[in-house]
Amino acid sequence: MSVFSFKTIKKPISEILLKEKGSKFIGFASPISSEEDFKNYLAEIKKTHPKATHHCYAFRIGIDGENHRANDDGEPNGSAGLPIFNQILAKELTNICVVVVRYYGGTKLGVSGLVKAYKNCAQETLDLAEFITKDLTILIEINFKFSVQNSIFSLINKYEGKILEFITAGNCTIKAEIKSVDFEKFIENLAEIHEVNFEILED
Repeated sequence: MSVFSFKTIKKPISEILLKEKGSKFIGFASPISSEEDFKNYLAEIKKTHPKATHHCYAFRIGIDGENHRANDDGEPNGSAGLPIFNQILAKELTNICVVVVRYYGGTKLGVSGLVKAYKNCAQETLDLAEFITKDLTILIEINFKFSVQNSIFSLINKYEGKILEFITAGNCTIKAEIKSVDFEKFIENLAEIHEVNFEILED
């Protein structure tokens, strides 16, 4: 994977059921872009499965997966969150979370049994997901005179940019997302258009 793109899943996967010695393990996965996304997703699962014994999870966020966490939610240390996280790593995914809900069935599985069950449930959940490669983008605000708007629009279209906002009040302002891989060339071309100012925005 290039530094300009990352691999994640296209849409959420839910209710993947695995049974082991009476216990039920139910897998969920979702694309996310922030910890807040994850917290909201986990809250919905807990609302759907309030009586589950454990809600174990792992998430990975960022181009290099620099923001990540694995949680055993009361299971023996390293027996749940880490096996889930390792499945995310095995498939080279980021901006994703995987949650495995467990309903205890009365028979203890032991640490090795738990590791296997959580790993298999996470694996089966991700095996059903559709993987996509997403381009990293840079958010930019461009200010320009109305007379050059056709040139601005043509340039954004040339680099397959996405216009998020267009304001015409006196001068014109556009907020747009440009692919990181194209950004340097985009700015070079933008500089050739007269009376244009721009600012790179925090995403």
